[in-house]
Amino acid sequence: MDRSYKTIVVSAKERELLEGKNFRVALIAHDAKKTDILAFASENEEFLKKFDLIATKGTGHLINEKTNLEVKEMKSGPEGGDLQIGGLVASEEINLVIFLRDPLAKQPHDPDIAALMKVCDVHDIPLATNLSSAEILLRGIIEQAEKKK
Repeated sequence: MDRSYKTIVVSAKERELLEGKNFRVALIAHDAKKTDILAFASENEEFLKKFDLIATKGTGHLINEKTNLEVKEMKSGPEGGDLQIGGLVASEEINLVIFLRDPLAKQPHDPDIAALMKVCDVHDIPLATNLSSAEILLRGIIEQAEKKK
């Protein structure tokens, strides 16, 4: 796959906010999973501080409000936030997506969710859709970081 190009999907101002740290993690959670993503972020706060964090609006606002993490907020999922994050994945500006979905609830923006999951697969970006997979992926990243020390 040719990875020599970058698609511009954010404004210059948003791009400046995304510059800096090398590893970027997207955090998304459906309403029924907001407490889970908050617990996950709180439990892993010290490690997550090392990354650029990006989230859909509701998830980002909650984490910004309840933790000491700095999260760049995109639009809400129903307003296109999942697609914004998908665009960042396609532009190879996201390294990991943690998307705690509620698989039992129909979402009005299900096509956007499917598109985000598809773009993660197309671009070989790790995608965790539940707490168990999120923990495993984060532990793998921690182990890799410790090996590089």
